Amino acid sequence: MIILKSEDEIEKLRRANQIVAMALSKITDMVEIGITTEELDRVAEKMITAEGAKPSFKGYRGFPNALCASINEEVVHGIPSKRKLKKGDVVKLDLGTNYEGYFGDSAVSVPVGGVSEDVMHLLKATREALYKGIEQMKEGNRLSDISHAIQQHAEMNGFSVVTDFVGHGIGRSPHEDPQVPNYGPPGQGPKLKAGMVLAIEPMVNVGTHEVKVLSDDWTVVTLDGKLSAHFEHSVAVTKNGPDILSELVRN
Repeated sequence: MIILKSEDEIEKLRRANQIVAMALSKITDMVEIGITTEELDRVAEKMITAEGAKPSFKGYRGFPNALCASINEEVVHGIPSKRKLKKGDVVKLDLGTNYEGYFGDSAVSVPVGGVSEDVMHLLKATREALYKGIEQMKEGNRLSDISHAIQQHAEMNGFSVVTDFVGHGIGRSPHEDPQVPNYGPPGQGPKLKAGMVLAIEPMVNVGTHEVKVLSDDWTVVTLDGKLSAHFEHSVAVTKNGPDILSELVRN
């Protein structure tokens, strides 16, 4: 069942997502050669709790940390560790909060040191695919219009979209209906209505779309070992179009 949110609830979700955005901005700035993902995780959790929120990933189905940190061929759900980031890596930082019973969720992909033009092309195309999907979040459009826009942009740039993992609704639960695939034909699924809040998150691979889960039961990697990128925003459908709740508002 898709739960429509009131304007008041959307403002509470905005607060939860702004806490995510602030923490993500801070740890993104910290990404450098030699830092560990454990260090990024500690800072993210400290920032979230300082704002009176809780890290929503920590303890969720047994996940041990506040931050999902996935490096290179790791697509999503990577567990922070003492592994030091090195020049040329791409680290995906995915973070969630629970603020007074309302959830926030966002993710970015960050290059470490200098990376090749091919890598920057992947990051740029994935981020653009996210915004292409968001552009479709207008009343009267269908859910799969979002999915199609993401897939079309990724494939137009020579990449593949992960099909085993999808975006989702978000609200008083971190994962609500509907699921939001990053692929498919347009014009299908439920009509978009004001009050829907969706976490849109393209996961885009250089090679095959196929993935597998490692023995830690969390870390998802590309089947061919090639690079993957991931960007995510939590977005509300409004009468005036999409409202990106997790885009950092700088005061």
